[in-house]
Formats: sequence, structure tokens, C-alpha cells
Amino acid sequence: MGAAIAAALWVATRLSNVVIPLMIGIVVSALLVPFSNWLQRHGWPKWVAVIASLVAVLAGIAVLVFLVLWRVQASLPRLQHRAVAVVEQLQHFAKHSTLQLPTLDVDTVGSTVRSFIEGHAAQLEAGFAVAGGGLVDFGEGLFIVIFVTIFTLTGGRRMWQWVVTLFPRKAQPRLSVAGEAGWQTLTHFIRIQIVIAATDAAGIGLGAFILGLPLAAPIGVIVFIGAFIPVVGAFAAGALAVLIALLFKGWVAALVMLGIVILVQQLEGGSFTRS
Repeated sequence: MGAAIAAALWVATRLSNVVIPLMIGIVVSALLVPFSNWLQRHGWPKWVAVIASLVAVLAGIAVLVFLVLWRVQASLPRLQHRAVAVVEQLQHFAKHSTLQLPTLDVDTVGSTVRSFIEGHAAQLEAGFAVAGGGLVDFGEGLFIVIFVTIFTLTGGRRMWQWVVTLFPRKAQPRLSVAGEAGWQTLTHFIRIQIVIAATDAAGIGLGAFILGLPLAAPIGVIVFIGAFIPVVGAFAAGALAVLIALLFKGWVAALVMLGIVILVQQLEGGSFTRS
């Protein structure tokens, strides 16, 4: 049994470009199943309901991305101005502090960066080529996600029944029950995660709005998306909210924003743990 698990993990690692989109497609399918089933119960044909569900998700993602880019573009001049002001404040503090901190010469840093770019042009070009290859891999992965999502929603049960037939006959009943239970668990987990993400986004976004931050809506969107990224997503989104508060409102607002992030996450975690 252990050897089989190790072999499966080795194959998954080697085929990560396929396995990861496959798993994402299954998660997206679990997200769309309730909506697709609701449409079918209201007289929509299965294929139409599946396509409509997938289009609705893609449209929702597109709207969220547009909202973030639109607000960031509108606030970009102020963001640049505040970033320069914060750097100047840090330089002034380092220069006049009794701690004898080293000062930072922006012109020297700029010259160093330009020299580095000129001296490593070939490596940077190779990096851009790798990034281009990454875009191709992303397109392939997106195709796999859409393919898996469509066929899981239209014939997921039949696909699982076929997979079960590949195993010994004695193990098939238990595998069938385990698959059904795992699917139900996954769908419930996705629903709870959506509620958690929406709660974090609403709380932190509202806190940013009360503080008068110009990017309150994008902060809420980023927090919502970050909640679906394990381990680092919520932390990175909260850190971004604190950084924006620092740039636009100063240290006091940044500390208040940090307190809001911690409070919202603690309340959300405690509430769902008790439930």
C-alpha cells in the first residue's frame, strides 16, 4: 500500500502540469454543482445549465479583475506619490535618528539597478522567455480546468463509476461509497470556504472604507481571492491592506488596519470553529 501511494505521488509530481489543473477543475466543479443542479431543476437542459454555470463563474472573475485594475489605475498616481513620501520619511528618520542607521541614496540605488540590468541583459531575456513559456503552460492548464469542469458536471458520476471498475471487484463497493462521501465533503467545504472568504472580504473591506482608503473595494476583492489560497493567501492579502493603509494614511492607520485584519480573521475563525 505504501509503495502504491509513493508511486502515485511520484507520478503526480512528474505530471504536475496536468495533475494540478485536474484538481482545480474538480474543485471548480464542486463549486458549480449546486448552481447547475438548481438550473436543471428549473427546466434548463443539462448542457445549457453547465455552460451557463461556467460562464457565470468566468464572468464573475472578469468583473472582479476589472474592478481591481480600474481602481488601482485610478489611484496609481496617488500611490506613487505616497510611496515616494514614505521613502523620504524613512530616509529622514534614518538620517536624524539617534540609532545611527545608514541612510539610503535613491539615486545610487537607481544607478545600481540600471547597471545590474545592463550587465545581466542576457539572463533577463532568458527569464522573459521562461515567462512566455509559463503563459503557454497557463493556457494549457486553463484548458484542462475547463475540460475537466464540463465533463465532471455532465457525467461525473459515470466517470467515477468507470474508475471504480478498474479496481478489484471486492474493493469496488467501498470505493464507490468513499467517492460519494468525499464528493459531498468537498462540496460542503467549498461552500463554507466561500462564506469565509466573503466574511473576510466584507469585514476588511469595510474597515478599509471606514479608514478612508481609496482602494477599499480592491482590498476586499483581493482578500476574497486570497482566502482560497492555502496558508499564505489570507496573510498576504491582510499584509497588502496594511501596506496600503501605511502609504495613504500613515503609521496609525496601518496599525488600525492591522488590528481590523486580526480581529476579522479571529472572529471568523472562532465562529466557524464553533459551528
